[in-house]
Amino acid sequence: MTRSYFRVALTAGIASVSLNAAFKPAHAQVAVFDASNFAENVMTAARELQQVNNEIQSLENQATMLINQAKNLASLPYSTLAQLDQSIDQTQQLLSQAQNIAYDVTTIDQAFTEVYPESYSALASSAQLESDAQTRWENARAGYEDAMNVQAGAVQNLATAHSEVDALVSSSQSAEGALQASQAGNQILGVLSGQLADVTALIAAQGRAAALAGAAKAESKEEAETELNQFLSIGSGYQPQTVEMFHSQ
Repeated sequence: MTRSYFRVALTAGIASVSLNAAFKPAHAQVAVFDASNFAENVMTAARELQQVNNEIQSLENQATMLINQAKNLASLPYSTLAQLDQSIDQTQQLLSQAQNIAYDVTTIDQAFTEVYPESYSALASSAQLESDAQTRWENARAGYEDAMNVQAGAVQNLATAHSEVDALVSSSQSAEGALQASQAGNQILGVLSGQLADVTALIAAQGRAAALAGAAKAESKEEAETELNQFLSIGSGYQPQTVEMFHSQ
């Protein structure tokens, strides 16, 4: 390209000198054209122009690099933190609403001491035995109800998790930089952690229901033995006798 510029400039210069010589009066002094100096000036200008172009290209490359760095540092515009916190809070609220016997070691120990004793005293009244049996049945029933409530909450959270994952995958695919893609991945892991929390809560609720039902069943055997012993120990104990159901005529 530099050679083309030189040729055009040289041709234009020669043509200009020729025209000036042709139209000037005969008595005028003819200017002498220094082709070597002109060529050197043209080459110098071409080199300077090329240097300017190189500097412009360098600035453009630096600007592109800065833009890419800015994209890599840009945060993801979408966040699922609020929805995740809300889902976990709902699950925790359902667990905190456990009836009769809460998820608390002290409460459990007290309840088992009162209505799930290892053994009943021989002096335990029938009213106490009946009341404890009623309480155990109510606890078992409440445990199953609580477990179903937690199940319902986990199922409702599935729809929220599905929409959140879709939004995060879409954001990840259209991420402009590494940071946005990384944040999208981290938030997807957060959604999965929320689902894991629901599974943990569901297992706990189902285990609580099964434990209460099993404890009630085990305690019913102890209660039955107590009632049988009390029945056999009344007075001289039970003595079988012959009973005549119908009088003969």
